[in-house]
Amino acid sequence: MQTLFQFLLPQHCLSRFAGWVAQCEQPWIKNRLIKNFIKEYQVDMSLAVKESPNEYRNFNEFFTRALKPEKRPIASQAGSIVSPVDGFISQLGNIHQGQLIQAKNVVYNLQTLLGGSKELASQFQQGKFATFYLSPKDYHRVHIPYAGKLREMIYVPGRLFSVNPRTTSQLPQLFVRNERVITLFTTSVGPMAIILVGAMLVANISTVWEGNIAPNALRQIRHWHYTENAVSLCKGEELGRFQLGSTVIILFPAHSIRWSEWLAPDKKVQFGECIGHMQ
Repeated sequence: MQTLFQFLLPQHCLSRFAGWVAQCEQPWIKNRLIKNFIKEYQVDMSLAVKESPNEYRNFNEFFTRALKPEKRPIASQAGSIVSPVDGFISQLGNIHQGQLIQAKNVVYNLQTLLGGSKELASQFQQGKFATFYLSPKDYHRVHIPYAGKLREMIYVPGRLFSVNPRTTSQLPQLFVRNERVITLFTTSVGPMAIILVGAMLVANISTVWEGNIAPNALRQIRHWHYTENAVSLCKGEELGRFQLGSTVIILFPAHSIRWSEWLAPDKKVQFGECIGHMQ
């Protein structure tokens, strides 16, 4: 019933209103919002560079707060792949016959995920994927899991269904229904895709090289190509941010990497820890 009710909601209007509230700089509003949020979700502010709620200009600045570097060291082993976020593993595994696992007995299509591009999908056939869910209490900056050079970015418009575990298990094709930003990198093991999926009350998706990407008033697919002065990111560097929680999906090509043996659905992960290695 909760999932069906989401079809009736003005998803984009609600999300944009949440974004407006989150930008408010009135101290009595933003301080109350932040303090109530910390209490409700038991946010550990000792991890943050700014520990006091009053130090943040608005709720968005708090929500995308920086963490103390020593709290999230980047795994330094040669060939290691690191978690791009704080969150937990929703699903991971092999991309089989162009399908990825969304939840138990629920799959979705690789080509549709990548904006309908058959050429892009062919690069990840029989490859590896991992899906990370960011809960409201989590750190909401996204980092690159393996060093790469940016070659393309695609904005795909869509709905803004919740991506919480209940909706993920009940709503087929969730990640290809929702608005998303696809970033494509060239790495030493081949192409790598990092996909930022929007969700209910996610008022903004941004990248470090282009700023705000979503919301997009045109509501049509957009492409950016980077051939000259391309962005190169070292493992663990910041890639983008969510303003309110969502999901990140990473893709690697066939025969390129292996996930760590301990990694499994529902496992908690922290940004910077090793989750896999080059093959």
